[in-house]
Amino acid sequence: MHLYGLTGGIASGKSTVSRMLRELGAEVLDADLVAREVVEPGTPGLAAVAARFPGVVGPDGRLDRAKLGARVFADAAERAALNRIIHPLISQAVLEKTQALAERGVERVIYDAPLLIENGLHAGMEGVVLVWVPRALQKARLMGRDGLDEQAAEARLASQLPLDEKRQYATWLVDNSGELASTRAQVERVWQAMLARG
Repeated sequence: MHLYGLTGGIASGKSTVSRMLRELGAEVLDADLVAREVVEPGTPGLAAVAARFPGVVGPDGRLDRAKLGARVFADAAERAALNRIIHPLISQAVLEKTQALAERGVERVIYDAPLLIENGLHAGMEGVVLVWVPRALQKARLMGRDGLDEQAAEARLASQLPLDEKRQYATWLVDNSGELASTRAQVERVWQAMLARG
């Protein structure tokens, strides 16, 4: 099985590229979806997060992501504590899902993860797709999308490696600063390159 990484930064358009790859027939494993699954009500993951971060579970028994986000994006130590809990759970779940896909005969899997490079996961991939936009555009999109002020947007951007630094790890770069048609054309070229690798 061929394993590729897809990454970007917050508000860079990675989800758009991920959707385009799915439309082309790619099997995409979404780290954000897996991260949600490992903290569903009744899971050991949610119990561990609730114990370390009191008050982040709502009355419905579900994780209050806004409350947790406010705590971890404002404090690097808190973010690191959260990552120590959930990253091993995500890694295990992704391994199980990848094995299941291999058993079904899937030839190539794209692992869509915002922190692919920060967590060193790119080292085990055959190639990495980076969704890139200029930082000023990234910040403007983030503020508009999430209704954040400049300080909150900067704090979120600071929690990830800058896109310009991630470029050195990319096998393929998708510039998502223009029209969607341009992004789609780039994604189609990347997918063809993956298919050509066998």
